[in-house]
Amino acid sequence: MPQQAIQLFRKAAELNKACPLRKGNVVHLPDRGKVIVTGDLHGHRRNFERIVQYANLENHPDTHVILQEIIHGGPEDDYGGCLSYQLLFGALEYKLRFPSQVHFILGNHDTAAICNSSVVKAGKEMNLAMKTAMRRQYKAKFHDVETAMMDYMMSQSLAVRCANRIWISHSLPTDNFAENFDLAIFDRPYTLEDIQRPNPVYQLTWGRRHSAQILELMAKRLDVDIFVLGHQPQEIGWIPVGDNTLILASEHNHGCLLTFDLTRSYTLVELIENIIAIASVG
Repeated sequence: MPQQAIQLFRKAAELNKACPLRKGNVVHLPDRGKVIVTGDLHGHRRNFERIVQYANLENHPDTHVILQEIIHGGPEDDYGGCLSYQLLFGALEYKLRFPSQVHFILGNHDTAAICNSSVVKAGKEMNLAMKTAMRRQYKAKFHDVETAMMDYMMSQSLAVRCANRIWISHSLPTDNFAENFDLAIFDRPYTLEDIQRPNPVYQLTWGRRHSAQILELMAKRLDVDIFVLGHQPQEIGWIPVGDNTLILASEHNHGCLLTFDLTRSYTLVELIENIIAIASVG
């Protein structure tokens, strides 16, 4: 069992790095087919299963699925340990089945897991809860599994750029950092130092409460029209911010996904019309 987990992490990391659509740390989607974007999943297995069902990648070779924040949340073991790493295994197996169609973007809970730093969700410190459960399962092999998991997380892309000028990332730098944010992080390999505060990957994955003015500035800096983000919890599964940003959440029973064609451009209003309640699938 530990060796299977290690091999799964290693194979998925290799596929992330070798993705033919990836340039630097950004996956560039073409001007054909469609994309399905999720918000944070945080261990919600049923929502993941419905997303897989909706995507039906077996019969849609031009469809891409963007996943983020699989860990930290959902079912617990008998001692209160977080079992979300088991859903991560399911997501990685999905990647192995459809390596050029399933894409992961790095989130702040991933960076917290890599750095073993505190991240609290619903009053619980999630890294401790998850890694304690992993330690119970893998015993003497825990550190080997943990190392493979961290290496996998460091292989994830930072963003997805669509040919129709839509940008997908976990978040964006806050107002204080946006103007001087180092765009070179999208082109060079990122390091452990980069994901620590206050460096660029940290800024990208932890930013919240962006002003409309900063979102316009970032759109100009990145040469895009619309942002689709996760990271910020939404009770109804989504919210627009300003004229160019949509925030999605997929981690609860009101969670949503977004789907759109890669062959055409969108206004934010038009994009919102393509939001789907995950509970309505199946």
